[in-house]
Amino acid sequence: MEGNTTRTRTHEPNEHTDEQSRERTADETERVCPECGGRLVNDAEHGETTCAECGLVVDENEIDHGPEWRAFDSAERDRKKRTGAPTTKLMHDEGLSSQIGWQNRDANGNALSARKRQRMQRLRTWDERFRTRNSKERNLKQALGEIERMGSALGVPKDVRETASVIYRRALAEDLLPGRSIEGVSTAALYAAIRQMGLPRSVEDVAAVTRVDEMEFKRAYRYINQELGLEIGPPDPQQYVSRFASDLDVNDETERRARDLLRTAQEQAAHSGKSPVGLAGAALYAAGLLTNRELTQNEVSEVAGVSNVTIRNRYHELLEIESDTDAASPSTATA
Repeated sequence: MEGNTTRTRTHEPNEHTDEQSRERTADETERVCPECGGRLVNDAEHGETTCAECGLVVDENEIDHGPEWRAFDSAERDRKKRTGAPTTKLMHDEGLSSQIGWQNRDANGNALSARKRQRMQRLRTWDERFRTRNSKERNLKQALGEIERMGSALGVPKDVRETASVIYRRALAEDLLPGRSIEGVSTAALYAAIRQMGLPRSVEDVAAVTRVDEMEFKRAYRYINQELGLEIGPPDPQQYVSRFASDLDVNDETERRARDLLRTAQEQAAHSGKSPVGLAGAALYAAGLLTNRELTQNEVSEVAGVSNVTIRNRYHELLEIESDTDAASPSTATA
């Protein structure tokens, strides 16, 4: 056995071993300890490579690829770092291109002269033209701007907007946009991302912030869902309970009772084909009756965005299912 060196199961690359290199598996390239054959791990804090089994230090004084400076607060970190913002799918160029700021001031903060302001405006115009050089990039820029605007109005987190931008990019790459508006497909992509992430946002909520007709965006959603194979399941009514309970200012007992009513209805498959928003509102109204929390149908319908008739019909159904389940439980236990 030679000294404490890292032993790797690899071959020296040359023209005769190209085929062998392509056939190597992950096990053949795994680094092992020269003493016990254990797995080697990198300790970035101490700059060492050690064995996870016996603790042998195989290599030390490794190169630190991190910054050479230290920062003690976020402002100092932003001032010292020399890298730009991370890439994002929310920008048509993924944030990789440069952008000329709108401030008409020089590096010292002094205002520019009229002649230089005109020159900077021309530079901004040409910079914008070069960033969107063809119709596809202009299409993508407009759509991502719409997704950002609607996502901000709905209060959805950034990861949902990122997912929506990826869905729209897929639709654009697979040429699904001809015959449909950019706003309609971007709204459909945002709603698909909301459904995938399980956020409590209904069709009516999304339709309230979009610039197209509700029916148009519904058709676009069904189309991209089918063509892209998103496999999005039906929404769960329980996703809306917490939001409605907060708006109605009900206690935990009423919210928990509403969830129990919805869970019983789902076990009996009574929720199929019914609006999840209407079921959630009706469950809260029925739970308020059961827990002596007086709620009016007008209050619940206003929060849920459905009619009083929907609340009245659904809450009767939920109470009937609950009573039938309670009546059947003693016989089941006896059997």
